[in-house]
Amino acid sequence: MQNANAMRLAIPRVRIGANSKMGNTTADIKAAAKVEYFKPNDWQNSRSFSPVVVSQGGQTIWLAGQTTLVDLDGHDIAGKFDEQVLTIFALLNKTLGRIGGALANIVTMTVFINDPRNGDRFIEIRRKMFDEGRYPASALVTVSNFARPGCLVEIQGVAVI
Repeated sequence: MQNANAMRLAIPRVRIGANSKMGNTTADIKAAAKVEYFKPNDWQNSRSFSPVVVSQGGQTIWLAGQTTLVDLDGHDIAGKFDEQVLTIFALLNKTLGRIGGALANIVTMTVFINDPRNGDRFIEIRRKMFDEGRYPASALVTVSNFARPGCLVEIQGVAVI
């Protein structure tokens, strides 16, 4: 029995991909993405982020927050900041690769760390992950803790492909 106060919306379900019975593929519906990175000032560049990123066309991809306690080989990296950051970037790249993108397609990210002393180290690692002048817009937020003990960092983002 349906609740009389519940609202039911008819939302068409569209399947997109190589196996689609509708005949569409991702390439059929994607418009070419144009992404413009505004030139950062010296301080922004030293922190490896762009003050503004503007995109037109393409697909917008919303990436859920990513954490990890194991590296790509299954080794425990609980409490190891650098290893977690590098693995998270690799996992985000792998996720984006599933839909034809890569880490370089990230236009903004929110980074959560639980120790502000790791902020500068995160910046150093991120700088190596992106081409200079093509850094994503970013926020770096210190939180008191994460849902899983041993997590030191979480990264969520938005990409345009």
